Amino acid sequence: MEYFFRRKRVLKTLLSLSLLFATLVMIHKYKLVDERAKDSSMLSVRTQEALGWFQLENDVYQSNTILKGGLSNNNSPQGLPDSSEAANLTAVSNATAWDIKLVNCTENSGLKKKDWFKRMDPRFHQFVLYRHCKYFPMLINHPEKCSGDVHLLMVVKSVIEQHDRREAVRKTWGKEQEIDGKKIRTLFLLGSPSAGKDSKNLQKLVEYEDRIYRDILQWDFMDTFFNLTLKEVNFLKWFNIYCPRVQFIFKGDDDVFVNTNNVLELLGFRKEDPKVGGLFVGDTISKAVPIRNSQSKYFIPKELYDKPYPPYVGGGGFLMASGLARKLFAVSDDTELFPIDDVFLGMCLQKAGHAPELHPGFKTFGIMKRKVSPMNNDPCFYRNLLVIHKLSPEELLNMWKIVFNEHLICSKRIILH
Repeated sequence: MEYFFRRKRVLKTLLSLSLLFATLVMIHKYKLVDERAKDSSMLSVRTQEALGWFQLENDVYQSNTILKGGLSNNNSPQGLPDSSEAANLTAVSNATAWDIKLVNCTENSGLKKKDWFKRMDPRFHQFVLYRHCKYFPMLINHPEKCSGDVHLLMVVKSVIEQHDRREAVRKTWGKEQEIDGKKIRTLFLLGSPSAGKDSKNLQKLVEYEDRIYRDILQWDFMDTFFNLTLKEVNFLKWFNIYCPRVQFIFKGDDDVFVNTNNVLELLGFRKEDPKVGGLFVGDTISKAVPIRNSQSKYFIPKELYDKPYPPYVGGGGFLMASGLARKLFAVSDDTELFPIDDVFLGMCLQKAGHAPELHPGFKTFGIMKRKVSPMNNDPCFYRNLLVIHKLSPEELLNMWKIVFNEHLICSKRIILH
């Protein structure tokens, strides 16, 4: 009996030591996470010193004139400009790191005296008074995402509260990987919490999320519908600074399904096209006009814009070459902001002398516009298309499992090219 109790005490002691060891391991793990967070402000400096890639091909992308013409055939990696085009591409500033440190922007008060401004719907007043303010300080930055040769950069528009959508994307089409030697990297674009929300706690949550995944770019402007255009121009500036060796960009929302294999297949098919450097492809919308219904999310008052929109692509998802992205940055720097980000990019494309290409594999309004159609939930369509909008996080995760199940049998394959 004494032996039994002695053995019990030994086991109890060993159990206590095991729990103590596990606790110490967890404390050490969180300490490392906190140290990484504290060092995040020095990340770009460390990366520059360690990898030396900040200056790669820097001279190629820094000039003071805008190329107005088309892209020429070249032997550069697909999506990158050749030396003749690079000499004409504008990198509006010579920055090699994000150079906006303070928000120093006041309203354009002179507009208040204009008759058209007085007639305009008051909901647009603040946007118009401050739309000359384009670039903002960064709260979270990951320039190392573009280190080395990146074939495809997945760029996803999101807001802080939609962490469940980001998690679903990371587990599916946004998973960072290398396929047949082609490196894929993912970034989420965020602003700051909107007024009236628990901004302090929301900011802490997104900072913690970034400690785990290190895939968030965040700027210090409020995350509102009108400010989606700010995500466009700030990302284009960021890309121009940090990504000299990225070939292609997929840009889309966090509630879409993207068939990554089909996207890579499309890019592989286009690599021999001499115009691949000007690639901008998606669900193109032509001959659209501003919506005058004031109840619509996309309402634009006549005082703000009074002509047809240029061709543009649905913002649910599109592909573009890096060379064209640099041209768009140069053009966007001198283009007045517009409340609808999709249309704004269309304006920049038109100004750069390009037109978006329509591709039937991009379904940014659903496979069938009627939501009740069974085709919208048919996995065989998802297997053969490129982008489908829109799905909840649960729908995305479930559809991903079904589409990539080897036992799924589909009768006919859609031609992608």
